[in-house]
Amino acid sequence: MEFEKIIEVRQSTRKFGDTKPESRVIEKILEAGRLAPTAKNVQPVKVYVAESEKAISAIDASSPCRYGAPVVLIVGVDTDEACCLDGHSTAEIDGSIVATHLMLAATNYGIDSIWIERFDRRIIKEKLGIPENIFPVCLIPLGFRADDCPVSRNFHNRKPMEDFAKII
Repeated sequence: MEFEKIIEVRQSTRKFGDTKPESRVIEKILEAGRLAPTAKNVQPVKVYVAESEKAISAIDASSPCRYGAPVVLIVGVDTDEACCLDGHSTAEIDGSIVATHLMLAATNYGIDSIWIERFDRRIIKEKLGIPENIFPVCLIPLGFRADDCPVSRNFHNRKPMEDFAKII
């Protein structure tokens, strides 16, 4: 799919069907995240692919926002490895850049997604044995949109360009 089309059609899916994306497609999505830029190319991001019953159960215990997705990416950042510039860690920024690449790649391969920030990081870390130095930035449920999933009510609402950008 052409990039302009990917950014035009990508939207947040809040109801997934049961069909799990193929492993080879998940690998391609992960490769797009692996190639994402990070501060000083330190690459402190660690992505966990939650698809086992135990992992999905932990996701559900931590958040009401899986929306039935059969796979959930947990985008984490190693806070010990992340770049620190002028006393400011780039950990969450690096994780956000990678997460964006993952979501755009998913759209490119026909996989629906949504960015979830509403989850209990403590539960995820405890139940899945994620090390203390890994900060989970977001969850990205992946799958195929259910037939009866409505379009997000705000999907087509965009600020006019003059409110978004200003040439100075």
